Amino acid sequence: MAGFDHTLVAPPEVGDLVCPRRISAGGTAYHEVGEGEALLLIHGVGMRLEAWAPQIAELAKTHRVIAVDMPGHGESAGLPVGSTIVDFVAWLGGFLDDMQLARVNIAGHSMGAMISGGAVATFPERIARIAYLNGVHRRDPDAKAAVLARAASIAATGVDKEGPLLRWFGSDPQSDRARQLTRRWLEQVNPEGYAVAYSAFAAGDDVFYNCWAKVVCPAMFLTGDGDPNSTPEMAETMAAQARNGWARIIVGHRHMVNLTAPGIVNDMMREWLATEERPK
Repeated sequence: MAGFDHTLVAPPEVGDLVCPRRISAGGTAYHEVGEGEALLLIHGVGMRLEAWAPQIAELAKTHRVIAVDMPGHGESAGLPVGSTIVDFVAWLGGFLDDMQLARVNIAGHSMGAMISGGAVATFPERIARIAYLNGVHRRDPDAKAAVLARAASIAATGVDKEGPLLRWFGSDPQSDRARQLTRRWLEQVNPEGYAVAYSAFAAGDDVFYNCWAKVVCPAMFLTGDGDPNSTPEMAETMAAQARNGWARIIVGHRHMVNLTAPGIVNDMMREWLATEERPK
């Protein structure tokens, strides 16, 4: 694409899920495919843009899909130690500028959802629709203490690979492939980038929580009924607050629903992308 400096870099090896990347002028690695309205995908802490592979393959049939590596993940440059969720939202705004994207549909998973929520609160005129997948909303005191403790322990213990797998997946054999890929991505993540992002994620759930009453664009809040951290109650609370919001709960799945139930998630995302904005 003309007008900005992008460098093609070799993709990482992650089994059969490999997406070639370009690097934006600001240092963000991204994969772009398809034509039409822009759809931006942001993964969660410890992951990389390949976590969206089932959605990229399907939604690129109708949209210009741009999946990014979050700062400090995959091939993207990191943010400084001490960065907050506000800094991650500013990163996203800079990426939109680099890509000359005046207005996008945005879907975020987990921390990517938190960043997406910050984006629609900070520059709503640039967000046409928002999909908030397995995102948190004002954790209760016990959950807040647990996630802050995990963030504080990273400096001493490094990237936790077992805890997320236990929280994010059930024991069903259907999740084995997604579980294996997730473990590999956690093993590949840059420890410093992970620590910076996780700290921002742990402290960020109550920064933009009150934005939803002002959001007029179509807003889908999706999670699994077994997700212990991004709960159905959270999704339903946010959906009730948003002017054009709705919740979708996928039964029998946990945190990584876009990988463990890709067909269902793709159908729900197609429905979301086809929804017209009707301000209330």
